[in-house]
Amino acid sequence: MVSAWATANHVSLGQVVTDAKSNEITAIPKLLEIIEVSGCLVTIDAMGCQKEIAAKIVDAGGAFCLAIKGNQRYLHQAIRDYFVAAMEIDFKKMKVHRHETHEKGHGREESRYYYLCPIDADDFPYASKWKHVKAIGITINIVRQNGKETSKVRHYILSKYLTGKRFAEAVRGHWGIENSLHWQLDVTFGEDQSRIRKGHADVNFSLLRRTSLSLLKNNKTAKVGVKNKRLKAGRNDAYLLEVLLGT
Repeated sequence: MVSAWATANHVSLGQVVTDAKSNEITAIPKLLEIIEVSGCLVTIDAMGCQKEIAAKIVDAGGAFCLAIKGNQRYLHQAIRDYFVAAMEIDFKKMKVHRHETHEKGHGREESRYYYLCPIDADDFPYASKWKHVKAIGITINIVRQNGKETSKVRHYILSKYLTGKRFAEAVRGHWGIENSLHWQLDVTFGEDQSRIRKGHADVNFSLLRRTSLSLLKNNKTAKVGVKNKRLKAGRNDAYLLEVLLGT
């Protein structure tokens, strides 16, 4: 299943089941058709880095920030080469928005660096092939723990030249669907252990779980975790009514 997640208010906006002989590439356009993306910034994993998907988002009035990996090999390499050359001269005489964060805790230090550059056909040859792409970005994560240092580099294409801080928020916010949705569905509702398969039951129960999770997350009267909120709602009709009514 492919899900749409609103990072600002922790609400599952919709989901589409992938066809048995297909994958996310065909499901994403269907999902975009049933949700409102006008005025929104849509982030998608590298699987969704397709010209048709990018065009669909922009045509609907939205903007995109798409991760890019080997599935778009030549574009990915062009972005890598661009930033390697830019960093060698520290972006001198180049437009760039930067942002960085540094965090420490539990014996772990993590530094994140974000760079975003506007592009056009003169300085980036793939700009003409991806007509909706207005900026390219790179993120560098460096983690130091137990005397060891590891780093991870990711690349992105965007339809808007955002501020460095907004770019960082979009990139980090994207992983909210893993932490706030998928992980919670497994821990709170045991979704990964579910063996419901008959007819449309699996899809229907998936929708119910996501709806329930959104309602529980947005309830502020109980100062406990989502799992305990669910238990309380099952035992206390008054609290269950608060969750259902959003009060």
